[in-house]
Amino acid sequence: MEVLGAASVCAVLALIAAVGYVKGLPVFDLFTAGAREGLETALRLLPTLVGLITAISMLRASGVLELLCGALRPLTDAVGVDPAIVPLALLRPFSGSGSVSYVTELYAQYGADSDIARLAAILASSTETTFYAAAVYFGGRGFRSIRYTIPAALCGDCAAVVLSIVSLRLFG
Repeated sequence: MEVLGAASVCAVLALIAAVGYVKGLPVFDLFTAGAREGLETALRLLPTLVGLITAISMLRASGVLELLCGALRPLTDAVGVDPAIVPLALLRPFSGSGSVSYVTELYAQYGADSDIARLAAILASSTETTFYAAAVYFGGRGFRSIRYTIPAALCGDCAAVVLSIVSLRLFG
């Protein structure tokens, strides 16, 4: 199956080049222009992404997540949710890879069939890496003002957390 996938990608690229050649387009020049634009976009995004990754690393290393988890413990106890899920809910808007590694830790610690693992799976798949996505999309276009994007996206993430808990209770 892996060979079939690689062959498919090669076939599609060859087809695109052949169609461009038949239409009389300067295929190689267009390819290099596209590669140049991609590199310029990557260079524009780099400072934003480095800053975001640094902030996430500092957040995890500083113990702020544990402090927030402790502060939210009365709420999780009242709702009947294991407090171990709180770091995932707080980390997910910032980092997709960090939240995936945390979900993996929860699977290893509690087992993949536990309620907390199910809640982590629902939560991770129903929320977005809000700040990363905003940094990439708005940074790539050079926008400086994002107005209501972050508050609206964070409201969506909060709704996803609540609905994840409700979904687990109804269907889990």
